[in-house]
Amino acid sequence: MSAAFIAGEAAGRAMPVVAGVLGAGGVAVAALPSRVRMRGELRKRWRTWAVAAPLFLGAFFVGRAGAFALAAGLGVIAVGEYARMAGLPRGERLVLGAAAVAVPGVAWAAPGALDLRTAGALLIAAAGAALFSGDASQGFTRACRTVFGLLWIPVSLSGLVLLGDTAVAVGVAVAFGDVGAWCGGTALGRRGVLARPLSPLSPNKTWAGVAGAAAATAAALAAVGAFSAVLWAAVLVGCVLGDLLESMVKREAGVKDAGSWLPGFGGLLDRIDSLLVALLLTMVVTL
Repeated sequence: MSAAFIAGEAAGRAMPVVAGVLGAGGVAVAALPSRVRMRGELRKRWRTWAVAAPLFLGAFFVGRAGAFALAAGLGVIAVGEYARMAGLPRGERLVLGAAAVAVPGVAWAAPGALDLRTAGALLIAAAGAALFSGDASQGFTRACRTVFGLLWIPVSLSGLVLLGDTAVAVGVAVAFGDVGAWCGGTALGRRGVLARPLSPLSPNKTWAGVAGAAAATAAALAAVGAFSAVLWAAVLVGCVLGDLLESMVKREAGVKDAGSWLPGFGGLLDRIDSLLVALLLTMVVTL
């Protein structure tokens, strides 16, 4: 049985779970009284989820070609947002944009080629623009930021193609984990040991949120028939570190959000930051 067909089966198993949670969430959000401070924001987020979930799951019904299209589409948008925050010039933006399509493309057409040869090519491409421009003052910084962007976005998103059915489970679990973190932080993060912030990078992220994410990711993986301790740990760590990692980038860039076009979230990177790290860690522990 092909990985593409298995991924389609996994999407089919996940669909009723996601539809049920979206339906329950829609009823809950619609019933919120007007005095609730985040009522409007939560409704925007629910509408975004309602559009994003079918697009994500639908891509896997197409097979590996759909997974590639999903990875490339997400990658092109995400690297654009990252390049703006990192202040990268046109040359580096072109490198990141090309890699956003090329790396998932290699994962689709020739997955065996994703080895040290690819790593070497990405390193040369990341440094090339600064080298040929002769930038002696910011060239090293430009190259380092480009390498980071390549690893964080195109390489991570190649997991959507390489992981097959596991990619579906990771995507659903990360989405549940983000909601669980918000619920846990809201319900348990006001006082006590769980109210302690995880990092000065994001003082609103607390251990209560980690507890909520832990419960939600475990429930999601179990619901789609993919739970294992190793996969759960990779997804949970990805949820926690992915959020903090993007906060670090945004803090240095001096921006609140990676963008402003995605209702309820800001930019695409604000929505997939946890997914990127979770996919990368899942590839480390499963491939």
